[in-house]
Amino acid sequence: MPTTNDIHDLVAPYALDALDEEERAEFERHLAGCGRCTRELAELQDTAASLAWAAEGPDPPGHLRGRILESAHGEAQVIPFRPRRRWVVPALAAAAAAAACVAVGLGIWGASLSSDLDRERELRAAQTEALELVADRGARVTPLTGAQGSLVVADDGRAALVVCGLDPAPSGQTYEAWTIRDTPTPAGLFDAGESCTAVPLEASVSPGMTVAVTREPKGGAKAPSMEPLFSAQAA
Repeated sequence: MPTTNDIHDLVAPYALDALDEEERAEFERHLAGCGRCTRELAELQDTAASLAWAAEGPDPPGHLRGRILESAHGEAQVIPFRPRRRWVVPALAAAAAAAACVAVGLGIWGASLSSDLDRERELRAAQTEALELVADRGARVTPLTGAQGSLVVADDGRAALVVCGLDPAPSGQTYEAWTIRDTPTPAGLFDAGESCTAVPLEASVSPGMTVAVTREPKGGAKAPSMEPLFSAQAA
């Protein structure tokens, strides 16, 4: 039979579902009356849940691999050698829990990185399309303010907007582009794309001119009815 201290050490492997049926049943009987183990189990589960639902994991530092290896080596040096049941391994249980959190965190970071790379490819593809729309591979590209994307302007004034991650306009509304020097001039209507979209502008754009986008009633408006959602000033 395990000692009281031994059974406390089952919290981490229980949280990781690493116990056999007999050990799980034994620990659950203990858990029903142990406030300490209940609190530790809740903390482990909260940590795992917060990692699983994180929108974006933090960028792992460049020396992460070395730190993980150093930590693993350090754990190995402090584990005492003595006969024990396979689950009576406090240091290994803690290391297993830490390793699980690291693995989940790296998995989230990897998925986030993959998503970022996909969005970057979509943005580049849309910019290439915009350059083709203005028929000028040497066109000037200016980042948007207020949205992900850019304004592409050719030397002859032809221009296109590249916009990513734009939500569809509400029913009965549309997006409208404007060129602004002194007063806004309508420059075209467009809908949101699935990812990144290139929108040719119907008005010429010259250096120093602002291009802005608002949401207007279906069919467009003669003057903006709201503050711009995003904009860029042509270089």
